Amino acid sequence: MTSPRPLRLIPALAALHLRHEWILTLCLVIALAAVISPLLVLLGLKHGTIQTLRERLVEDPVFREIRPAQTREYKPEWFTDVASWPGIGFLTPTILPLSSVISMVREDAGKAELFDLIPTAPGDPLLLENGAIVPEDGAAVLTAEAARRLGVKAGEEVVARVTRSRGGRTENVEVRLKVAAVLDARAGSLARVYAPLSFVLDVEAYKEGYAAPARGWAGDTPEPFASFDGAVLVLPEPLFPIIRSGLVINTGFGRIADLTPEGARELLGFSPPPGLAIYNLLSPGTSLTASNLRAIEQKLRGYTRVLLPYVRDVVVKRGEEELRLVGLSLGEEEARLLGVPPTPWGGYAGRLPEGIPGVLWPAAQGVPAGETPSLRSQGVAELEFDLHVLGETALEHPVVPVELLGVLRTATQRAVAFDRGTGRFEMARGGYRGFRLYAQGIDDVPGLYHRLKGQGIEVIAEVEAIERIQVLDRGLTRLFWLIALLGLFGGTAVLVASLYAAVERRRRDLGVLRLLGFARRHVFFFPIAQGLMIAALGLAAGFGGYAALAATINHAFASELAPGEAFCVLPGPYVPVFCLTTLALAALASLAAAWRATCIDPAEVIREQ
Repeated sequence: MTSPRPLRLIPALAALHLRHEWILTLCLVIALAAVISPLLVLLGLKHGTIQTLRERLVEDPVFREIRPAQTREYKPEWFTDVASWPGIGFLTPTILPLSSVISMVREDAGKAELFDLIPTAPGDPLLLENGAIVPEDGAAVLTAEAARRLGVKAGEEVVARVTRSRGGRTENVEVRLKVAAVLDARAGSLARVYAPLSFVLDVEAYKEGYAAPARGWAGDTPEPFASFDGAVLVLPEPLFPIIRSGLVINTGFGRIADLTPEGARELLGFSPPPGLAIYNLLSPGTSLTASNLRAIEQKLRGYTRVLLPYVRDVVVKRGEEELRLVGLSLGEEEARLLGVPPTPWGGYAGRLPEGIPGVLWPAAQGVPAGETPSLRSQGVAELEFDLHVLGETALEHPVVPVELLGVLRTATQRAVAFDRGTGRFEMARGGYRGFRLYAQGIDDVPGLYHRLKGQGIEVIAEVEAIERIQVLDRGLTRLFWLIALLGLFGGTAVLVASLYAAVERRRRDLGVLRLLGFARRHVFFFPIAQGLMIAALGLAAGFGGYAALAATINHAFASELAPGEAFCVLPGPYVPVFCLTTLALAALASLAAAWRATCIDPAEVIREQ
């Protein structure tokens, strides 16, 4: 007898032996099925209940939403940073609540209704998962309640009316919007209008009195205010102590100090003539504006004086060359007191003149009048602007209106842009007043919630509901593994004892096989083959029992479930893993019996005969 043939006969002999002792085999199969079926049902219940709850939360974007609880400014850099966080599914800025109210009416007739205007953008889950599309410019998406009030449906047009109060009169503009879609009722019960962010920002700007040139909406241009680090006060005579002390009361200035001509030169770029009283007015850590300067002027009514605001540490470059700009705005009388020529743009007016700002260039640098050099200033963002050379100056550095330096200082704290078409500086949007944020999945919500709280941002999210499901999931997982370990331990012990006892009962038969030429390694696989067969039969019976129990459970709770949901369901990937694990444990459980089979001596069989 060749070696491979006995090994091929072992499974057949093992099966015949199980068939011969069919009562014991049946009892073993039922015992294994009694362990396997409850484990499968428990695993199915764990997965089915948790999956049903999770799907209900996941299908509703409201549970993935994180909303700000307070109004504050969020800079564009913040949105760029947060959008890169893991777990972020959607993020877009929002505007002030008071600016988000818009009036809408049907195109033909009807009563005007007030709605909340909400910005949206590509990828908005609230729209995409509630039967709508993301609207393009000139279109909007309505909630079911908003559509009901207006009496419109998708494809129709509505008229949006934006109203503001400016200069004591009421102004409004109208724009036609196409209803791109109507959201499902589950998206929310409030009457809201979702429109592209660009339209929402234009509405906010118009309500604040500014123009929206792209839409033809008239209004003001948001001009940046000038801010200063301090002011130099020059008088023919020193101030009385009581007058001097009064300059820091209710003016916004915090301190007044004597200043030497050299100190004045460092701040202003030139030295006032000798014999004048010079003071430095400042408020450390605080920006000073035109209102503070007016307060000083009011205090010094009747005095001959010159008040020169100054700015420090503003970096300006022409190409790669760093420049120091001298800020002076002097009228005839002020220039006469200081002994310098008046500036072409006149005295300090609190705001820049119209058009490109002028500059007096040092004669030694040879920049002819009429040129328009381009300069760059470092601030919140790099600001590139032009100057118009009006002539020459005897000072060492270029002279510009002090209002320009004030604007450049403001640009270090707020976003400022320069419009080359009009030659004007404009306030750029420095930030947004809120945001709409959706996590990719409900498991991402708690982490994002706590991360935003760590930044000091108060937010609202359905964290408690999500964490309850996560706690339930972890609890059921622990319970499953506890019961599974107990069941596996008991089932393995039964299988070990049964297979070992079977070997003892069949010692004579196994000895005969050894006499017939079966080697130790051949009889070693006899109990293993039996263990695998019993495990396979137990799995089949166990899955059959699970199917019957799962069907009964799902039928009993059918009234509580939506179509497609199941209270007890076993994930497909779990089935092969469970089967392979059971077969592996059966093989391990049969090792003791296999070892005992190899210890049988054929001589014992001859003696027993």
